[in-house]
Amino acid sequence: MNSNTLYFLIIVMFFVSLIVQGSVSRKFNKYSQVQVSSRMTGYEAANLILKNAGLTDVKIERTSGTLSDHYDPSTKTLRLSDAVAHSDSIAAVSVASHEAGHALQHAEGYAPLMLRNSSVFMVNFGSKLSWPIFFLGLILGFSPLVHIGIALYVLIVLFTLITLPVEFNASSRALSLMGANGVMTESEKPMANAMLSAAAKTYVVSAVSAILQLLRLIAIAQGNKRRD
Repeated sequence: MNSNTLYFLIIVMFFVSLIVQGSVSRKFNKYSQVQVSSRMTGYEAANLILKNAGLTDVKIERTSGTLSDHYDPSTKTLRLSDAVAHSDSIAAVSVASHEAGHALQHAEGYAPLMLRNSSVFMVNFGSKLSWPIFFLGLILGFSPLVHIGIALYVLIVLFTLITLPVEFNASSRALSLMGANGVMTESEKPMANAMLSAAAKTYVVSAVSAILQLLRLIAIAQGNKRRD
């Protein structure tokens, strides 16, 4: 597969990612209008799940933005947006429970999460320098720099792949935890699953896009080598 074909596929995946992100927003907005029968807010659901799991050292804080909710393992802090923390909708408690699932992963030493956490520094390093080093190598005609650029981008690809089981497992935990803690009834779970599944697809698209981009870098490097 040549670099032009890969470039076309990357463009296709870009538009796919926009479609998937749009689907997440639509489902979040849709299920933000459906009140959960327990009447718990996202904050209350996350707090209950953490408390019943014995995670009294995990803080819950507010974060700005929309769908910016996340768990920070470095400070053991679960950050929820206002749209999630203060809402008692299916969408809100699902997102909050998903993030609480990450906190449980951390507490249990869930291997994929621990591996992802330990690789953040190197991935950030690779994301900033992989492309500049790669193109500098091409411009200078110095293949070791080209190979270093590709190697750094491999770190990004591995990170996206490691993220998949982390996110899917957190969503699976969320569905189970919401039922076990009385946050949500069985009849409400399909709605929660639909929203969490849509969100998980964004990580799949990111992984596929990263793999295609890596293959394109390799194809460019091979084409440049042949021209030399």
